[in-house]
Amino acid sequence: MADEDLPDEIATENRRYHDRSRLIVDVHFDGADSTGVASTKDISLGGLYMSTQAEIPVGAILALRLPLGSEHVVVKAEVDYSNPGHGVGVKFSELSEPARALMVSELPQP
Repeated sequence: MADEDLPDEIATENRRYHDRSRLIVDVHFDGADSTGVASTKDISLGGLYMSTQAEIPVGAILALRLPLGSEHVVVKAEVDYSNPGHGVGVKFSELSEPARALMVSELPQP
């Protein structure tokens, strides 16, 4: 999706600080009165986009459980933008050093 196809608030305000890698895995999420499993589209050390039909509001805090290699990472994330009925973009708010190290070793290089 090109920047011109994104809503203005995504294209101008939410520029990425980390390169994203294409990674499609099931992520378990819990928070904001929503619990479920979504599919990631891409991920970076800063956050990820997950496809879900759940309507999760911007600003919601979620706990995410991501499978990476033979392990799982549990991270807290804040919904940065929402595309109702399609998915949400989240930014990690508390990424521990062990979680960061696992992500660096397991994420595909962009």
